[in-house]
Amino acid sequence: MNKKNNVTEFIFLGLSQNNQVQILCFVIFLFCYMAILMGNFIVIISIICSQLIEQPMYFFLTYLSFMDICYTSTVTPKLISDMLAERKSISYPNCLIQLYTMHFFGGVEIFILTGMAYDRYVAICKPLHYMAIMSRGRCNSFILAACAGGFLHSFPQLLLAVLLPFCGPNEIDHYFCDIYPLLKLACTDTHRFGLLVIANSGMMALVVFMVLMASYGLILYTLWAHSSESCQKALSTCGSHITVVVLFFGPSLFIYVRPATTFQEDKVWALFYTIIAPMFNPLIYTLKNSEMKNAMKKVWNKNIFKRRKQKF
Repeated sequence: MNKKNNVTEFIFLGLSQNNQVQILCFVIFLFCYMAILMGNFIVIISIICSQLIEQPMYFFLTYLSFMDICYTSTVTPKLISDMLAERKSISYPNCLIQLYTMHFFGGVEIFILTGMAYDRYVAICKPLHYMAIMSRGRCNSFILAACAGGFLHSFPQLLLAVLLPFCGPNEIDHYFCDIYPLLKLACTDTHRFGLLVIANSGMMALVVFMVLMASYGLILYTLWAHSSESCQKALSTCGSHITVVVLFFGPSLFIYVRPATTFQEDKVWALFYTIIAPMFNPLIYTLKNSEMKNAMKKVWNKNIFKRRKQKF
C-alpha cells in the first residue's frame, strides 16, 4: 500500500463546543488531575516509607499508583489546556506519541492488576506457601512482564497508526488520539485494521478481564471455608480490587470489543478509564484498608512532627 499523508496536525473537537461548558470542565478536570497526582503520590510515599513495601500487595500497589500518574498524564494535561484554547490542535508526531504512551501505560496497568489478583489468590487459597511463591524476585518478574506486555500491546497500535494514510479531513471527534477515531479519518479501507485493533485491544482486555473475574471467583469460593472475621477482611480487600477492575475494564470493553466504529458516547466512556479510575484508585485502596491508613498516619505524622521540631 502506497502511503500518502497530507496531514501534519489534527484538530480535536473535544467534549463540547459550548464555552461555558468548557470552562466548567476545565475546573472539574483540573481538580481531578490534582487529586490524581496528590492521591497517588501520597500512596506511593506512604508505602515506600513504611514496612508495607515488603508486602507483595503493596509492592504492586506502588507501581499501580505510578502507572496511574503516567497513564493519566498522557491525556489529562492536554485535555485541560484545550478547554481554554480556541483551536485544539496536536501535531501528527505528538498524536502518535500520545497514542503509543497511553496504550503502553494502560497495558502495563492492566497486567499489574493481573499480578495483584494473582497475589490475592495465592494469599487466600495457598496461605502456607504464600511467602515462597510471592518472593521479591517473582514480584519483580511480574513488573518486568507487565512492561513487556504493555509494549507488545502498544507497539502494534503505533504501527497501525503509522501505516494509515491521512489525506484530510483532520478533525478528530475526541479529546485525545486513539486508534478508532484515527481509523475513521484514514483515506483507505480500514476494515482489516479494525479487525487487528479488536484482536489487540479488545481481545486482550476481554481475556484479562475474564481471568481476573475467574480468579476473584475462586477466591470468593475459597472464603466460604474461613471464619467470618478473616472472610470479612479478605472480602474488603478483594472488593476494592474488583471495584478498580470494573471501573477500568467496563468502559474499555464497551469501546474496543466491537467493530471499528465510533459513537458520540465514546468520549464520555473514555473519561472513566483516563481520569475517573486513576482518581478513585487511591481512595478505593485506602478507605477500607486499615494497614494503609495506619501507614499513612505514621509516615505523614512523623514528617509533620519533624518539621515542627525543626521550626522550634
